[in-house]
Amino acid sequence: MSFNLIGGLLNAGMGLLESGSNPLAAIGMGRAGATTGATAGNLAGAAGNAGLGELNAQDEAFQLAMYGEQIRHQETMQAQSEAFDEMMHEKSEANARRDMMLAQLKADDEALKKYIAMI
Repeated sequence: MSFNLIGGLLNAGMGLLESGSNPLAAIGMGRAGATTGATAGNLAGAAGNAGLGELNAQDEAFQLAMYGEQIRHQETMQAQSEAFDEMMHEKSEANARRDMMLAQLKADDEALKKYIAMI
């Protein structure tokens, strides 16, 4: 069985802080840390993992916000596309009515010319 002085001191300090300055808890945690192999590297690794977890959570929140923005943009583009299609349909209907009106005027002019020629 090996003895790890640094692990013991680190765990004793954590035990003292976590227990509200209870020296018996600090001694117990220090002894466990010195004999179970909890090293500063393990503690740093745990802290690093916690930091990575926080970064992952922030990244997920950012990705979710970006997805929401993309959906909003697509809905806006769809609304603009529908408005444009409706405007083009109305314009083509107006052009068709104008063409019919011009054809009718042309026919009326021809009829008037024939009537005048008869007189």
